[in-house]
Amino acid sequence: MSTLRLSNVEELVPHVTVIGKLLPETPGDYMKLVRLAWSFRRAVELMIREVVNGTSMKDATKKVYYLLPNYVYLESAYKHAKLIIEGCRFNNGNPRHIHVRKLFIISRGNKYDKGNRNVEIIPSTKFFQVLIKYPWDGSWIECRAFFGEKYIPLLRELLELANQKREGYGARIVFREGRIELHISAPLFLYLKHFSLPERRGYGLLAGLDLNSDRINMVVIDSNGRIVAMKTAWFPELTLHGFPREKARDTRLKKLKELLSYARRIGVDYVAFENLFVMKKRGKVSSPSGNRKITRFAKKQLLQHGLLMTLKLGLSPILVDPKGTSHSREHKEVMKEKGLDRHMASAYIIAYRGLKAIRNH
Repeated sequence: MSTLRLSNVEELVPHVTVIGKLLPETPGDYMKLVRLAWSFRRAVELMIREVVNGTSMKDATKKVYYLLPNYVYLESAYKHAKLIIEGCRFNNGNPRHIHVRKLFIISRGNKYDKGNRNVEIIPSTKFFQVLIKYPWDGSWIECRAFFGEKYIPLLRELLELANQKREGYGARIVFREGRIELHISAPLFLYLKHFSLPERRGYGLLAGLDLNSDRINMVVIDSNGRIVAMKTAWFPELTLHGFPREKARDTRLKKLKELLSYARRIGVDYVAFENLFVMKKRGKVSSPSGNRKITRFAKKQLLQHGLLMTLKLGLSPILVDPKGTSHSREHKEVMKEKGLDRHMASAYIIAYRGLKAIRNH
């Protein structure tokens, strides 16, 4: 769909993560993997300090090489440190107070290294053999990785492209309670090739979504800006103190998918979101509980999943200017004229701005 270019989705969501279970072959491999993860985590903490001080990646990797003698791991640590700092500043935090808690390892991909220099993946009949570079003696940590059956064709094709030096894949190893996960970054085009629904022509309708910590509001309009449907997904319990973050994320994604699937069923062709990628900082509110909700709510992450889900459903995503969608004269006028509450009014403004983007395209 040509309208896809309006939002530059490929630039904003270049990769999709496929997650599998990682099992070291021997206790010795497990201990080496843990040591590597401890060193990588410490390298990220040191890189945070270097990034804050303005040190270049080249100079920072030289400084930290004594800790983790592998430039690909160190460059990955530096880039991850930059992302952590950006998120901290977006939430109005102080980067110097960041403490990295979880054990993990990241190795960036490179198509000229047959996908990834430090994490080699070899297909087998029932699982994938994984070799992870152990930098202190140049040996390889041997593991097995198990992925959901539906992801195996995608991964096999990705590895074929990597062997042909046409695609790289980023790899992340994450230690969680009772398990180790292997995260593989697959390019968006390949993921959509295997998982997206066929494109279909609806009725030219456009849905605007307003993403919030305790609800998602959706307004569907026609080509004349008239409201066709409205729907809200509620989940206020997710903002309660102590509610597990992963469970909250999974619930929001499930509700978002339900709304987008409903939009497809009633003939929506386009889905408009606020372009949160252009926002420099996250705003604050006067309520302490409200600030806690804002801090715990990964809105950009939800937006990325929304863009991906939209594409999987064969719809065209559009990103619109977020300025004034929730606090502005226009917002008050829409509430009064349409008889909408503030969240539905935001969703309507987002939808109408998407409609204007289509008209001007």
